[in-house]
Amino acid sequence: MEIRFGTKQGIAADPAAPEERDARLSGSLSGTNLERAGQYNLRTVLQAIRVDQDTTRVAIARKTGLTAATIANITGRLIEMGLLRNAGRRQGGRGQPALRLQINPDGAFSIGLNVDRDHLTLVTLDLAGQVRSRVTREIAFAMPDDVVAFVLDEMDRLIADGGVDRDRMLGVGVAIPDDLGRITLPHQPAGYHVWNEIDLTRLLAPVPWPIHRDNDAAAAALGEAEYGTGFDNPNFFYLLISAGLGGAPVIDRSYRRGATGRSGEIGLMPDPTTDVAGAIVQDTVSLSALFNRLEAAGFADMSVADLDRDDPAVVHVVDGWLADAVRSLTAPLVAIDCLLDPDAILIGGRLPAPLIDRLATGLNTALGTLALPSHAAIMPAMMAQDAPAVGAAILPFLDHILPSDSILIQSGRNQG
Repeated sequence: MEIRFGTKQGIAADPAAPEERDARLSGSLSGTNLERAGQYNLRTVLQAIRVDQDTTRVAIARKTGLTAATIANITGRLIEMGLLRNAGRRQGGRGQPALRLQINPDGAFSIGLNVDRDHLTLVTLDLAGQVRSRVTREIAFAMPDDVVAFVLDEMDRLIADGGVDRDRMLGVGVAIPDDLGRITLPHQPAGYHVWNEIDLTRLLAPVPWPIHRDNDAAAAALGEAEYGTGFDNPNFFYLLISAGLGGAPVIDRSYRRGATGRSGEIGLMPDPTTDVAGAIVQDTVSLSALFNRLEAAGFADMSVADLDRDDPAVVHVVDGWLADAVRSLTAPLVAIDCLLDPDAILIGGRLPAPLIDRLATGLNTALGTLALPSHAAIMPAMMAQDAPAVGAAILPFLDHILPSDSILIQSGRNQG
């Protein structure tokens, strides 16, 4: 596993590239008894225990296909590393009760940062996948210096509030939209294009841990695959409604980036359902578009929390936006149903939960009237509001602890 806690100098300075995280282990959690696969097997066993939460060595052997001796050796090492803990013996049945094993939540930590056009969010995550602390700052079109100031202002308090052991920190994941400075949204300030030239690792150099990066929709989808509905719905499309609109296809719990790394760009699809020339789906289905409508109706400076308030005038605008969002999304989701045949289409983002529910209901109704080969259930994602930040926090775990096919390949290459 080669996990080493500490500062940037104490951990490999070159985290895995996003494409190397694509191949994630499926629910079968098959291990391998190849001599060269020690790292892979360590990660596989840790994942098996993380998924089951409370298990035994016999159950792990059955799930992974590894021998009892290998399981005993690996679990012993994981306990020594502080990643697992003994949880007593399982009562019932014949013979000596089996020893129960659990993930040690305090065994490793990470930080997730979501940078978006309307907010900044930081979370801490433990090895069990629990958010230990969070902080959000509502800020429109934060500049790079604003992001650094936010991180440095909040980091110490965030770590203290979460009871996080700095010495067991794996790294900081950053979820940020692609083309942050290139795609123009309402009220975008002059100079925002500076984001096009920013190197995040250099920008966050004051942070003493490795920096891992992915786009916000990919991070949200990875989080859902690891800690959300991914085991019940291994094939899904994640729809992220934030200041913009993003998407991410997940096949067999693996995020698929496409040939140029730009799969899932549902927000940039042409929208022929409007009478605006050159319109794209994001022009309707995004928080920016919704707030723009509210501003035109006389409701300026509204927050996300205000979207669900019981004001007839606000409700009228929101109802109209939901209807138009269903109209704009119907054709793209038909394409997803027909081309990907997913188990589910999941909606996440910063919309209040009741509005996500209403949007999912409207889309299920609209697609249900169409004769399609299959109809994937459209439902709220388990991780919605803070999904990109939580998904970002998972990136260091994916690169340092959780299993992937690339780890097996690299292990053989290193020792071959």
